[in-house]
Amino acid sequence: MLTVRKYAEIEVLETFAKQTYRNRCRILTANGVIQLTVPVIKPFGNHTTTQDVLVSDQERWQQIHWRAITSAYRAAPYFAHYADYFHPIFTQSHHRLIDLNKEIIWRILRLLRIEISLIESSEFEHNPRNKLDFRRQFTPKILPDQSLFTPYYQVFNDRFSFHADLSILDLLFNEGPSALPYLQKLAPLIQDKQS
Repeated sequence: MLTVRKYAEIEVLETFAKQTYRNRCRILTANGVIQLTVPVIKPFGNHTTTQDVLVSDQERWQQIHWRAITSAYRAAPYFAHYADYFHPIFTQSHHRLIDLNKEIIWRILRLLRIEISLIESSEFEHNPRNKLDFRRQFTPKILPDQSLFTPYYQVFNDRFSFHADLSILDLLFNEGPSALPYLQKLAPLIQDKQS
């Protein structure tokens, strides 16, 4: 395993922002890019912090999401290798959104063999010092700079040009063990853009 002596801090004390990747992702299907959104409940309205956002169980979102992922990626080279690893996310119940997100992150890190500690923020910092702050770096409202991304095989590449703004599931199911080297080449470029 890759040994990293660092941690990633997950911001849980910010006011939950709508239309972010905190409760959604994008995948490429036979009909193009679709967005999968986890329905949430904000118990304190617009003043709800991320740590207090609940996952709504009023919809069958887990079943709908897993069907969409399976339909989109069953022909991907590594879907059969990783599907059973991700499927439990869509069968288990999570009360808080942050717990669901941490479960997803933990599974991705383990699959990529990255050892890193995940901690929750203990105070909200608008402009943290001595930290890389990616809270506003990735947003569904702004497409990433496509020139930063080296295209890789995607299931529907016969119908669509390369999409760089998809869930990591796309990279994992299509590239398998090559996913980590791909991300390692990409990381310095993203960090440079933030500086």
